[in-house]
Amino acid sequence: MDKIEHLGVAVKSLKASNLLFEKLLGTSHYKIEEVVSEGVRTSFFKSGPNKIELLEATSDESPIAKFIEKNGEGIHHIAFSVTDIVAEMARLKKEGFTLLNDTPKKGADNKLVAFIHPKSANGILIELCQEALE
Repeated sequence: MDKIEHLGVAVKSLKASNLLFEKLLGTSHYKIEEVVSEGVRTSFFKSGPNKIELLEATSDESPIAKFIEKNGEGIHHIAFSVTDIVAEMARLKKEGFTLLNDTPKKGADNKLVAFIHPKSANGILIELCQEALE
């Protein structure tokens, strides 16, 4: 893994949380995007070299809605940038990690993504991110 790509934060209201993070970070979000397959709307902020992704559920059945129902708002995942997501998924599977998807899928911010189950990573949902080729 190359670096932390972003921190994902589950929020009830993207509108209210965008205002809060604009005040907190002293900058506006640079992108809002919906990922229909995940039932989520995202908003991205940059703080120096770091990124924060706010995640709002678009349906009661989305993973974000279920996370907020169980845990409340807060850090949802840590995303790591990788050069070759398929090779990294194979390496992690060989190391004994449980992956939530067998192949990378399209995520927000022009990324291919895959997730490691929290039960195999000390309770933390880990996202792998690779720049998608267009």
